[in-house]
Amino acid sequence: MENEQVIQRCEKLEQLKNQGVDPYPARYKRTHSVADLAAKFNGLDEEKLRIQGTISCAGRLITVRGHGKSSFAHIYSNNHKIQIYARLEKLGAEKYEFFKGLDLGDFIGVSGALFRTRTDELTIDVGDFALLSKSLRPLPEKWHGLKDTETRYRQRYLDLLANPEVRRIFQTRSRIVQSIREFLNDDGFLEVETPMMQPIPGGATARPFMTHHNALDMELYLRIAPELYLKRLIVGGFERVYEINRNFRNEGLSREHNPEFTMLEFYQAYADFQQLMPITERMLAYIAESLGMGLKIPFGTHTIDLTPPWQRLTITDAILNFSPIKKEDLEDLGRARSIAEGLGIPLTAADGLGKVVTKIFEQVAEAQLIQPTFITHFPTEVSPLSKAVAENPSLVERFELFICGRELANGFSELNDPQEQRRRFEAQVAERAAGDEEAQMMDEDFIQALEYGMPPTAGEGIGIDRLVMLFTDSHSIREVILFPQMRKQG
Repeated sequence: MENEQVIQRCEKLEQLKNQGVDPYPARYKRTHSVADLAAKFNGLDEEKLRIQGTISCAGRLITVRGHGKSSFAHIYSNNHKIQIYARLEKLGAEKYEFFKGLDLGDFIGVSGALFRTRTDELTIDVGDFALLSKSLRPLPEKWHGLKDTETRYRQRYLDLLANPEVRRIFQTRSRIVQSIREFLNDDGFLEVETPMMQPIPGGATARPFMTHHNALDMELYLRIAPELYLKRLIVGGFERVYEINRNFRNEGLSREHNPEFTMLEFYQAYADFQQLMPITERMLAYIAESLGMGLKIPFGTHTIDLTPPWQRLTITDAILNFSPIKKEDLEDLGRARSIAEGLGIPLTAADGLGKVVTKIFEQVAEAQLIQPTFITHFPTEVSPLSKAVAENPSLVERFELFICGRELANGFSELNDPQEQRRRFEAQVAERAAGDEEAQMMDEDFIQALEYGMPPTAGEGIGIDRLVMLFTDSHSIREVILFPQMRKQG
C-alpha cells in the first residue's frame, strides 16, 4: 500500500514539473512563524485580527477535511499548528484544484487574513499558497501516535514529528546542557576542547575504537575520555577547566550504554574529591530549578529528592548495608572470591581483592541506591588515576554518584605523583598483556607532563545522557540520544 502511494506521489511530482511548477523552491518569505501566530494573535478579537492585514507563514500539511468548494486544513511547524481555510471562490478554479491535489506531509507556504471560526479557532483565510517541498513518502499510519521503538529510533525524524513528548525530551536536553555551562562559567571554569582522535586512549577503563590516519601513517583511537588532556591543561596553568564532549567506547548496547555518548568532565586545581561533592549537589539543584522542576523530581515510581546534602557511604559500608556480608569477608581475597562466586559474579584469575570487592558492590548495592548517594573510597586496583588515601594506600580518594540505581558521576583527587602514576600504568599494562582489553596503556607523554608538576587537583565526569534520563523520567538511553546506534537491518 505504501509503495502504491509512493508511486502516485512520484507521478504527481512529474506532473508538477511538466506544468512548470518548481516542487522544491529555494525560499519562501514568511511574515510570521506558526508559533508567532499563536503567541501574538490567539487572544485578539475579530476586529483586531482584521486590522493585521495579510500575513504569511509556512509548515507541513498534516490534516485536510472537505474537498468540495472549500477545505479546512492544518499546517504544522516547530511543535505548533495553525488552521487554514482554502476555498474555490477566493483561489480560483486552477489554484484550488492544485490545493486539492496536495498530499499530507507536503510543505506549503500560505498567505491571507486571520479570522476566527465558529468554534473560535484562529484560522488563515488563504488568499494564496505555494508548494515548498513535495513529500514522496506518506507519513506512517497513525503517525501522531508512533509507538514502534524500532521505527522510532531508526527514523527519529518521524518520531520527532509524531510524538510531542519526544520533542520535549530533546528540548529539555538542550536546556540541561545550557544550564551546566551557565553554572560552570559562573563558577570560574573555562570551557575547552581536547582531541577526539588520540594516539593513546586513556582516562578510563574501556575498549577503544581504532582508525588509521593515512597522511601520518599512524594508528589513532577515538577517545574514551578527555581526562588526560584536561589534566595536561592544569599542568599548563589553567586552574578550572571543563569540556562537554563526545566519547566512544567499543562496548555492548543496553538500556544504559551506547558506544557513542556525551560526558561532562571538569577539573579544579587546589581541590580534592571532598570539595567536588557539594559542587555536584549545587549543579544538579541548579539544573532542576532552571527547568522549573524544584528539588523533588519524579522518576518512575520514585520521587528523587535533590535537596543537599546527599548521603555519603564508603563502598564497604554500602555492601554491609545491603547484604549480610561481614566486613572481614571483604578483607580476605579467598573469602571475597567465594562470596562473589556464590552470587554468580564472573571472576578472572587476575582479579585481586579490590576488583572482587567492587564487583560485589555492583551486584548487591548499586540497584538499592535510589536517592542521591555518594559512594566513596574505592580500591586502588580499580582506580589507576586517583590519589591514594594517606592512611590506607589500598583505597583512593574517589567517589561515584548513584541515583535510581545508576552511576551518574565519577570524581576523585587526581594522582599527581609521576612515579606512582608510572607504577599504576605498568600494572595496567601487565593486565592488558594478560588479556584485559579494557586496561589502560602506558602514556609516556602524560607522565612527562606530570614530571613538570601538577598542583593538587580534583576532577569529575558526569554522564550527560544519564543525567537527561533522570530529568526527563526516561528509562532507556536511546530515548535521550537523537540517533542511537542500531544493529543493521535484514
